Amino acid sequence: MRFGYLPEEFSNYEESRIVILPVPYDGTSTWVRGAAEGPEAILEASPNLEFYDIETGAEVYRAGICTDTAIDLAETPGEMVEAVALRVDGYLEDGKFPVVIGGEHSVAIGAIRTVARRIPKVTILQLDAHADLRGEYLGSKYNHACVMARAKELSPIVQVGLRSMDVSEKPSLVAENVFYARDLVGRRDGFDDVLARLGDRVYITIDLDVFDPGIMPSTGTPEPGGLGWYEVLSLLQAVTAKRQVVGFDVCELCPTKDNHAPDFLAAKLIYTLLSYRFAAEVK
Repeated sequence: MRFGYLPEEFSNYEESRIVILPVPYDGTSTWVRGAAEGPEAILEASPNLEFYDIETGAEVYRAGICTDTAIDLAETPGEMVEAVALRVDGYLEDGKFPVVIGGEHSVAIGAIRTVARRIPKVTILQLDAHADLRGEYLGSKYNHACVMARAKELSPIVQVGLRSMDVSEKPSLVAENVFYARDLVGRRDGFDDVLARLGDRVYITIDLDVFDPGIMPSTGTPEPGGLGWYEVLSLLQAVTAKRQVVGFDVCELCPTKDNHAPDFLAAKLIYTLLSYRFAAEVK
């Protein structure tokens, strides 16, 4: 299944600037199961997008968006992380822009590992309701609750949208690099404080529970008091305008049969962020 059901002209690997990697994995989920169904739901929703982006005036699909074969054979969290890391390494070697879609948030670990190794001084920007800074959880250091602990071992991290954490995570916080949801609700501009904490190159990891569950109920660990659509987009637009975004992931969609709006939100988020990143190249 291809993102947007784009024709071969705009979805073949050789000519595509962007590669989407589906990772239908939820082996360490601890509450709502179903993130393994997330990539398929996003891809199924994507053909319903309008591929002209009003805000940027661009049709970013013209840069080429290839959807690669999903990683779905990993039996352990470590195997999954390694498989994602190897695939993303190949994309970067070929000059592609990687987009990983989960799956639970642990799928980001492999992508972050490769990006941090290949791209000097990259900052990892996390949009999430949770800190994800546990050293290990339920016997695994690759649990979805450990994503940013692994990232922090490799690169500077900046955390946006947080509103829930365990007390054991508090010592790992870098206070000046944390922006809580309560301080961002209603903000549509003026993100200089966030930008000041980022290096020139940025990888973005997005857990969909950063959004308020009123618009994104279909997540593995929904948390009240989240950000709205335009608050998240305003931040992403500011980051892409002022920094070089080198890749991103979108994780933790747990689709339901009776509400497809969250699936569409995730697909539109991916396409909108790509529009911000590549509009100048396709106009």
